[in-house]
Amino acid sequence: METRSHRKERTGVVESNKMEKSIIVKVTRKVKHPKYGKYIKRYSHFMAHDQNNECNPGDTVRIMETRPLSKSKCWRLVEILERAE
Repeated sequence: METRSHRKERTGVVESNKMEKSIIVKVTRKVKHPKYGKYIKRYSHFMAHDQNNECNPGDTVRIMETRPLSKSKCWRLVEILERAE
């Protein structure tokens, strides 16, 4: 039995679901400022594949790295952790 290599996973909030089978996920991380030591929020946006169009803006989701599915899409939805109210 072959084992897959370790794939990156990220947790973030869905920003947009206006495309067919695609979502934009905003991933937040905190980085320490090199000089002043204060923690700063930094954002990354990922386009992810949502096969069943089940995500809505505000949902907290987990995405996983995968093969390139289009020019800008190389992540896919693993699960919805929390629904938006």
